[in-house]
Amino acid sequence: MIIVTGATGLLGGQIVDSLLTRLPAAEIGVSVRDPQKAQALADKGVRVRRGDFADPASLADAFENATQVLIVSVDKLGEEVTRQHRVAIDAAVAAGARRILYTSQMGSSASSHFQACRDHAATEEMLRTSGVPFTSLRNGFYASSAINFIAPTLESGQIVLPEDGPVAWTAHADLADATAAILADEGRFEGPTPPLTGSQALTFDDLAALATKVTGRAITRITVPDDQFKENLITHGTPADLARQFTGIFAAARAKEFAAVDPTLATLIAREPLGLEAALRQATRRA
Repeated sequence: MIIVTGATGLLGGQIVDSLLTRLPAAEIGVSVRDPQKAQALADKGVRVRRGDFADPASLADAFENATQVLIVSVDKLGEEVTRQHRVAIDAAVAAGARRILYTSQMGSSASSHFQACRDHAATEEMLRTSGVPFTSLRNGFYASSAINFIAPTLESGQIVLPEDGPVAWTAHADLADATAAILADEGRFEGPTPPLTGSQALTFDDLAALATKVTGRAITRITVPDDQFKENLITHGTPADLARQFTGIFAAARAKEFAAVDPTLATLIAREPLGLEAALRQATRRA
């Protein structure tokens, strides 16, 4: 049985939906903190069990009879992340899983400027020493993050952010389909995958031009110092440590940690990945 954690989240939910087009529901299980939120999956025949990385005992039941476990990374930064990931990896090993998969990120490195990429690197090291074959999915930076950066600027007409660099923005739906394809073909990819990315790496200058094109309103890119951006986050209520970690995204982009563009994603999903212009058009229509 394939177990997917975080199956009520944005990425995990789409992965399960994609798996259901490839495999019988009886071969899929999900580990979720609140089973009631996964009732729609249970109605389709997916095995739904409570599993919480902060509650190690719950994972023995959630991962029972697992052949593969997909650990969807925790949406946090720092020591808490690696602690919870260690709990999930140990539970997958104890359950006898033949393979562990993990949603990592392109740019994963212990020397990254971005805390999340350092966390991913630490988790990948845990996987290497777990004694179980693993696949680390080096996902491109989520296109939804770019949309979130741009959305507040559409009224002001200004994208006010630190200096950046090219980023291979990548859609959740494409990554979900790629992950489902890898899960359905258990022999694919040992260790880290190539970067799973969209077909273009774009800067925020590029994004300002795209937003202008899509909305028909002039969107201007304004560059501010890292410290000014960080202090603005703190002023608006972001904890200082988190503001510092978040600002690291821009230092990592300047160092071209997210600039690689690779054809592997397109090959896995058998189509051209969604471009950021199309993603922006979708988002503006929904708004």
